[in-house]
This record gives sequence, C-alpha cells and structure tokens, in this order.
Amino acid sequence: MPLFGIILGLALLMFLAYKGMSIIWIAPLCALVVALTGGLDLLPAYTDTYMTGLVGFARSWFPAFLLGAIFGKVMDESGAARSVAYWITRLIGTKFAVAAVVIACGVLTWGGVSLFVVVFAIYPLAVALFREANISRKLIPGAIALGSFTFTMTAIPGTPQIQNMIPTDYFGTSAYAAPIMGIVGAAIMLFGGLAYLMHREKKLTAAGDVFTEPKDKVKDVDVKSLPSPALSAIPLVLVIGVLFTLENMENLAETYSSAQYLIIALVTGILAAILLNLKRLPKLIETLNAGASGSVMAILNTSAAVGFGAVVRASTGFETLTDLVLGIEGNPLISQALAVNVLAGATGSASGGMGIALEALGEQYVALSVSSGIPIEAFHRIASMSSGGLDTLPHNGAVLTLLAVCGMTHKDSYKDIFVVGSLIPVAAVISGILLASIGLI
Repeated sequence: MPLFGIILGLALLMFLAYKGMSIIWIAPLCALVVALTGGLDLLPAYTDTYMTGLVGFARSWFPAFLLGAIFGKVMDESGAARSVAYWITRLIGTKFAVAAVVIACGVLTWGGVSLFVVVFAIYPLAVALFREANISRKLIPGAIALGSFTFTMTAIPGTPQIQNMIPTDYFGTSAYAAPIMGIVGAAIMLFGGLAYLMHREKKLTAAGDVFTEPKDKVKDVDVKSLPSPALSAIPLVLVIGVLFTLENMENLAETYSSAQYLIIALVTGILAAILLNLKRLPKLIETLNAGASGSVMAILNTSAAVGFGAVVRASTGFETLTDLVLGIEGNPLISQALAVNVLAGATGSASGGMGIALEALGEQYVALSVSSGIPIEAFHRIASMSSGGLDTLPHNGAVLTLLAVCGMTHKDSYKDIFVVGSLIPVAAVISGILLASIGLI
C-alpha cells in the first residue's frame, strides 16, 4: 500500500501538471497522498517534512536563481543578449539559418542567460533569418529548443545553468564534473540535433512548406540601436571565466562550494552588464525588480517538487521503492538515469524532476559510487544530462512558452522539439553511461 501511494502520488502529479496546474499547489497535494498511504501523520508531513525539503532547497539555491534571473533581465533590457545573437546569426548567415539560431541560443545559455530570456531575444532574429532563407517557421521552435534546452543546459562541463549545478549540492562535485562524458554528450546533442533539423528543412522545402509571415507581425530588430556585440559578450565571458577560475583554485575547494562560486560569477556578470550598458538601462531599478520577481516563481516551482521528494523519502514505502529502483540490473547509472528521466517527465521540469530524485535517492547513489567504484562525478553528469531528457514532454512550461512566443501549435512543431529535446538527449545519456563503464569520464 505505501509503494502504491508513492506511485499514485507521482501519477497524480504528472496528470495535474499535464493539465496545466501549478506545481506549487499540486506538489503538496500529491505529497499528502503519499503521506496518507505511507504511515505519516498528514499535518506534520506537510508542515515539517514537506516544508523542510522545500525550504532546504530554496535556502541552498535561491541566490543562484535570483542572480541568474537578474543577469538575464539586464542582458535582455540592455539589448546585449540580442546584440550577441544578431552578430552570431549574421556571421553564420542565412545559408545555415537553422545552425545560426541554434549556435546563438547556445552561446547565450552557456553564458548564463536564462532560457526564457533567450526565447524572447532570439525569436525576432530567427524570423528575419528564416524569411531571408525561405525556411518554414515550423522549425524555429525546434532550433531554439536545441540551442537552449539541451547541450548548454545539462552537458557542457562548467555551464552555469542550474541543471548542471544542482548535483554539486548532493554529490560534492564541481560544475566541471566528468568532462569527457559531458563533451561527448554535448556533441551528440548538438550535431545530432542539427542533422535532424537540416533533414527536416530539406523535407519541408521539397514539399513546398516554406516561410509564411506570422499572423502577429514581428517587429524588425533595430540593428543600429543595439550595443556593440564585443562589449555585450564581455559579461557572458566573465560568468564562464570566473566560474572556471574559482573551480580550479585548489586553496578554495575546502572553504566554498560550486553554488557559492556561481554566486560570485553571476554577480560579476551582472555588474559588468550594468556598467557596460548603464545608458541603455534608464529604468535600472525596475529592471532589477523585474528580474528578482521572476526568480521567485522559478525557485518555488523547483522547491515544491523537492518537497514532494522529501515526503516520498519519509514514507514507509520508500525502502521498497529504493529496492525497486536500485535493484535494476547492471550499472547503477542506469537506475539513476531512469529515475531522473521519469520524474522530470512527471513534473514537466528538468530541475524539479532531478530535485525529487536526488532528494530521495542522492545518498544511496553516493553509497553506490563507493561500492561500485564508479566516480561520483559520473553520477553528477548522468543526473544532469538525464534531467534534460523526458522533461520536454508536451506539458513542460518552457515548451508551452516557446510555442506561444513562436505562434506555433504542438501539431506544427512539437515533433521537432521532442526529437532534439528528448530523444537525442536520451541517446547522449546512454553514451555517457557507456563511457563511464569503460572508465572514460
């Protein structure tokens, strides 16, 4: 019965999330289902167990969410993000319009800009490029998804995106954990995704499905008003550079964590972005306020999911669930990949699904690392890459936002998003497990 309750709670969580209900209130509701069947007192399960999990995650990661959201907002409002993206798309050119959009998105997200900011910044540029190249707009969501939701979010060693940082809190690893696995996984996602999208481009063009103007006219980018792309890139480079420098200073390793390094890197990026674009930010306080406000919903969504994981761990059915998940034959990285993928799909959130899995099973995977001899860094990279697999199911918030911004329906473009955002990343995870099994991490 307790195990059934956990499964029922997860199924209910997935169903309600798919119906578009906020995880902030459905996560505690589903946690109470787990508590009711798992031998826990309902009120303490919510006020103590659930809230301890929620608050614990928020305490550890709120600074990163806050500063990341502010950094993205400053880069957006100043025009710096669009300037970098415009320079990249023009450099690559209309002949490779799909690749130009993917690379522009990748550079921005690798530099620490929120994927939601990237969607809004890139879309007008993508429309202009696709118009010149006469490519169907149906491919724009897939191109943006590939550049924003995949290799720079979970695989590239050192990426400051939260999906790469969360495992550091559970495994004591760094943002650069398992670099070989990460680089190979990133290459599979990037080049596999580009090959697919280019194949789709040829197929659509051959069928006469070419560019059509969107119903809602997209305002052309005023290129002359954009800041210098060289100066605009400095904050992005600083975020990556500062994080890399701090992660490799051995004298700091015993004092600070990767999450704290990320704070320093993001603060550096924010200050640089403000100083370089001060005249372009006449309403600076409003920009900072908007970024700060946006971070609250993001951290609450993930923290709510982690709270659910805390109740699952406290349930009497957790031991049975643990035996079931960890009892999967073969490499323990397989069970971790399955757990994170399934939970990311259930919640419609990469960070939320990974948060539930690591909150519930993180200690067991640390122990398995010791007993199996598989370095804990491999567990970090597989957890991170797995979070970016089944998270992009139709009910995912980022998917819904992307389709809405691009003026496309699931019928028009979801197939492409699923292939580049789920199928190919899952293949990358499999490659990572194979590499770890032969000692290449």
